Amino acid sequence: MPNHLSSLGIVHTIISILAIIAAIIALFRTGRIDPRTGSGKGYIVLTILTCLTSFGVMKTGHFTPAHGLSVIVLLLLLPAIYARRLFGANKSTRGERIETILMTTTLFLSFIPAITETLTRLPISHPIAESPDASIVKMSYLGLTVLFIIGLILQLRKPKASIVH
Repeated sequence: MPNHLSSLGIVHTIISILAIIAAIIALFRTGRIDPRTGSGKGYIVLTILTCLTSFGVMKTGHFTPAHGLSVIVLLLLLPAIYARRLFGANKSTRGERIETILMTTTLFLSFIPAITETLTRLPISHPIAESPDASIVKMSYLGLTVLFIIGLILQLRKPKASIVH
């Protein structure tokens, strides 16, 4: 499997790394990815760009499960952004919980192709995994799922600090 990235693939990778960095900053600052904060807005914009550029990156020449994840992430972002308006804007309301669940799920789904691509491409001379079906890739998905569940529980249980916008 060749490890070469196209120009669009390089741009897509850079944008996706920046999206993950924005999410991590948001999580450290507020304990969640809040669409009203700068880092939350940055995550949303960069995630949308990541998803859109993914459609031009097709190393197999056709639509893949990773592209399907991009569609799902895009579909989840809209209700995530408007969850408080739709379900209530008060602190610790259903709207905030739905927003937290949806935003965290978009990050979780974004990590799936990131894990696959990283393990099947790096190091360039001899990638860690030979294919997306390798056991190390599947074990990484399991670890990611455990982190997702633990992280989501912590976010939903953590008292929210008031954020100045």
